[in-house]
Amino acid sequence: MKQKKRFIAGAVCPECNKQDVMMLYKEHDVEKVECVECGHKMTQPKDAVQASTRQFEQVIGVFKPE
Repeated sequence: MKQKKRFIAGAVCPECNKQDVMMLYKEHDVEKVECVECGHKMTQPKDAVQASTRQFEQVIGVFKPE
């Protein structure tokens, strides 16, 4: 099965400081964000995503890297 990856519009990589190069995808129920320019990666476990989602909002997920 092909993995769905989405670019995050306006996001800036904390490593290389380039804009519009961050992509979001899920791997084994863990949200990951990766810079396609420099390869910098950030992860967030599923529990942290659910804890930051509000009850009545229609949001896919809120990514808060540590």
